[in-house]
Amino acid sequence: MQSDIFSPGQILNNTYEIIRVLGRGGTGEVYLARNQVVGRDVAIKALNARFSANSDYVELIKREEQMRDIINDAVVRYSECSRSDAGHVFLVMDYIEGPSLNEVMLERRLDDRSLLIIAHRVLEGLVATHSRGIVHRDLSPDNVILRDGRPERATIIDFGIAKDTAAGARTIVGNEFAGKYEYAAPEQLDGKSDYRADLYALGALLLAAARQEIPQVGSSPGEVVRFKHNPLDSSGLKPPLKDLIEWLSDPDPAGRPQNASEALERLDGWLKPDTARVGTGKQKPRGKGRLQLLLGAAVILLAGLGAWLWTSGVFAPDLPEAVPYRLNASLVADGGGALSGNAPDEQIAAALRAAFGEATGISPPQNALTLARGMPGETWPDNMADLMVLASALTRWDLAVSDSSARLSGLAPDAATRDALLATLEGWQPDSGMSVQTDLAAGPERLTWATLQPHLDRLATCGPLTAPADQPAEFGLGERITVIGDLASVDDAEAIQSALASVIGDRDLRVEANVLNEDLCRIRAVLPVAASGGMSLWMGRGDTGEAVLNGVFQTGQNPVVDVQFSATVTGASLWVMVVDNTGKVFHILPNINQPASLVDDLGAVDSGVRRVRVLWSLDEMQENPQRLAVRVTEGNYGKSEIIAILSKTPLFDLRRPRDESVQSVAEALSETLAGREDQIIGVASRIIDARP
Repeated sequence: MQSDIFSPGQILNNTYEIIRVLGRGGTGEVYLARNQVVGRDVAIKALNARFSANSDYVELIKREEQMRDIINDAVVRYSECSRSDAGHVFLVMDYIEGPSLNEVMLERRLDDRSLLIIAHRVLEGLVATHSRGIVHRDLSPDNVILRDGRPERATIIDFGIAKDTAAGARTIVGNEFAGKYEYAAPEQLDGKSDYRADLYALGALLLAAARQEIPQVGSSPGEVVRFKHNPLDSSGLKPPLKDLIEWLSDPDPAGRPQNASEALERLDGWLKPDTARVGTGKQKPRGKGRLQLLLGAAVILLAGLGAWLWTSGVFAPDLPEAVPYRLNASLVADGGGALSGNAPDEQIAAALRAAFGEATGISPPQNALTLARGMPGETWPDNMADLMVLASALTRWDLAVSDSSARLSGLAPDAATRDALLATLEGWQPDSGMSVQTDLAAGPERLTWATLQPHLDRLATCGPLTAPADQPAEFGLGERITVIGDLASVDDAEAIQSALASVIGDRDLRVEANVLNEDLCRIRAVLPVAASGGMSLWMGRGDTGEAVLNGVFQTGQNPVVDVQFSATVTGASLWVMVVDNTGKVFHILPNINQPASLVDDLGAVDSGVRRVRVLWSLDEMQENPQRLAVRVTEGNYGKSEIIAILSKTPLFDLRRPRDESVQSVAEALSETLAGREDQIIGVASRIIDARP
């Protein structure tokens, strides 16, 4: 099919080189492209000529692009929305390498745990997007990508514009309904959808993946409506997957989880690792040299002994036969351990007890192993010694062997040790003739915020990275760690995730940060470290006077800002500036028309609170032209920050110019604050986010 949009080799906006088409739909196409500036692959979603001129579809693209500030590993990251020279509207986002859930489920059936892990990831993404007021409306298996094919890296894509890529799935976009009939919630058919509609779609897509088939909802509107008013058929599924699907896909929205966080909390309980099995004790891991020495000694001893016994036929004729032939070994929470199973004679039993002792530091009892015939092969004792030696790298472990099949579970001290052990076992199995299943968690078992903070301080790019106030100071295995703050770049969150992966082990790290810009962050780096001092910034709309809590203002709107603090604060000085998105700093108090900075002479007091207006409405500016007012205009979009500093004495000896560069202000602030930290009463700031 010939594209009417872009072609390979074409360069968009002097930046993006088109490589190839990734997918086509009724409204446009998705391309793989290369950002020539930074050398990174991206995905570009483009509307064809017909829909690029349709305001409804352009609005969908714009709404999708507004997710650019959401940083969550389970949600595709957006960077910009633009228009080509030929008039095609296109959206740039991260390119996610991996198959869609739709592709995977039609190829093979995922086990229940993999589907629960996918559900967990999707719910994490929905928590992040729903918190910004965004409902996906088109959640389906083809809109969930398994990054690198891994369920634990599932990522939601396609927020906004609809496309038809899954066989048999019908995507509809209109004023009333957007979504696929197969996965849409019943209320979406009536043009209604809130956050719970996405939860229904998640339940429906999980059922489709479990069944390995796209739901057959009917071929006429009446059949679809009747299908949607009945519970989905989850017969044959097992809890907890069955329970989760039935809860998420209740036809009545009131019967579903009322938000993604509620569903995530219950799912966390189902997915939590079995800490009772791996224990809670602490055993120092042995070094690589120690492992190699032990392995060599054990293998040499058992190889010679085992081969002689196996070939000579001297097994005691009166021994019982063990079917299957077993060995069980473990190191548990309190540093204790156990060994049991079978051995063909006392010499090999002694060698296996010695291997266990070397791996655990524990001397098992003489009768730990039962003598029996039926050993699977002459290398079996060597293999048992190998496995116990390898397991000694774990903090705690449990080894269960049945003939030539083994299962090793336990806790590694860190992710690197766990990954190295898994790689060793993968190469060891073909040579040994053994099959080993693993269930290995990565520690440390207990992790404190105090351990993380030095790493976060090093990784911070725009002020301190901290924890939410209600987050505990210690984290067990499988628990979530949330980091909040501000970042200078969208890439910083990924850098934090990567840097802390080896520190946190099997825990979920969420970076919930606002992406600002380098100018804002440069000023923040020199601001005094101080509490607000009871000072706050109120922000609202100049035309209506209503408060704007999220700081977002759109084209034509007029932000107004008041500085608020206790009227009991007297004799202090107030300094207010705006760090603009153009790379300049504007000093708005004091200024040429308002040279006073003494709080006693500023604003008005009401109910014990002094309110000082620093950005006025347009009407107020017309009444008094000396007042400062701003309005969002085209080409002036981006994030600015208004900062207020309350100090015991004037911050500067002389009034600053009306505007100056970020670098100049940063140097002046650093100089004037040196040695005067005790003069700062409080600091407050708010982001003004100007959008189309």
